[in-house]
Amino acid sequence: MATESMAPTSPAQEEAQLQLERACLRAEASLGIMLMRPTLRFDIRGKTAGMAYFELNLIRLNPTLLEQNPDNFFTEVIPHELCHLLAYKLYGRVKPHGSEWQQLMRRVFGLSPRTTHNLDTSAVSRSINYRCGCGEVALSVRRHNKVVRNQTRYLCRKCGEYLKSTVTDAA
Repeated sequence: MATESMAPTSPAQEEAQLQLERACLRAEASLGIMLMRPTLRFDIRGKTAGMAYFELNLIRLNPTLLEQNPDNFFTEVIPHELCHLLAYKLYGRVKPHGSEWQQLMRRVFGLSPRTTHNLDTSAVSRSINYRCGCGEVALSVRRHNKVVRNQTRYLCRKCGEYLKSTVTDAA
């Protein structure tokens, strides 16, 4: 995975770059440390809003969710991911949402340390329909691909039957 910075391609991405800089300045002032600025990339797909890679000093954001929820990204997602990098810098390897990370969320950004977002992901959610004795069940693309590669099979939690794809194979 390359760590080159991706140039922002939208006003929301440009603002995300500015908000990351502001968050870094706030962290430096609050903690009395100097930070090497993280690389910011806009290349996550699916339901994930953001991810931090502490060894690469990298934050990746979901460009689709960013465009739909810029204020949430600026006030919560970017600080959340930056706190992961800060926790690694200050404490080394710790639990991703452990007490060190939670303390940084509160102390530096005054935020409640939530581990997941509550963004509407309908525009980025893709699923494949499967069936069982209960009826249809939506399976994520990731899980569907595991079934296709014969890596796993899934059981219905209600009836206990194996889920079967509703996609018909071409003969």
